[in-house]
Amino acid sequence: MNIKLLVDGGSMKPGPAIAQQLGPLGINMGKVISEINSATINFNGMKVPVELNINEKTKSFTVKTFSPPTSELLKKELNIEKGTADHKKFKVGNASIEDIIKITKIKFPDMLQKEFKSAVKSVLGTSKSIGILVENKEAKDLIEEIEAGKFDSEIKSQKTETDNDKRKELNNYFDSLKKKQEAEIAREKAEAEEVAKAKEGEKKEETTTAAASTEKAKIPTEKAKPEEIKEKK
Repeated sequence: MNIKLLVDGGSMKPGPAIAQQLGPLGINMGKVISEINSATINFNGMKVPVELNINEKTKSFTVKTFSPPTSELLKKELNIEKGTADHKKFKVGNASIEDIIKITKIKFPDMLQKEFKSAVKSVLGTSKSIGILVENKEAKDLIEEIEAGKFDSEIKSQKTETDNDKRKELNNYFDSLKKKQEAEIAREKAEAEEVAKAKEGEKKEETTTAAASTEKAKIPTEKAKPEEIKEKK
């Protein structure tokens, strides 16, 4: 019997979901969690796909781990909390080609691509979707450059280390971009507040006008004629 799980790397805890699956089988849940945590310790802080292969007769089991989703690996590598909701407008990080190759090496055994170079381009595709630049450029531009033969040396040697000077340059570029993005966010927020104030003003004016109309309606529109007044006397 196989059970597929998505766990927190190195820190899986008991829960009703796993208990419902293991309880009826008589499997020691504490032992399962301990072995899963040991097998996923290198992916601490990330969601990790895990498959339990259980022998229902002997109550024995084996743990098979798979690499975390590419997006999780990218965020972990660049110390990013979350991706962007609008990858065309806002960026959350700036990776080196070496970072991309490093993630590809982790994912490659579980990927459909048979060629490492194609796998690198797949990881770049994920980078684009969560708002990560690569080498100060859009990921799609890097894909075109790779197809043209650029970075062949790094990809063939599967280079994963980024030198300090390059990392500093990448960080400086992104810091500058981040300031521009923050200024743009502040500008859009100010504009939104102005629009909200204008709408509120219009709403108040409409309310005041409506109230004035109501009061006016309460006042008699015709005065009594002099003849009518004399008759009453």
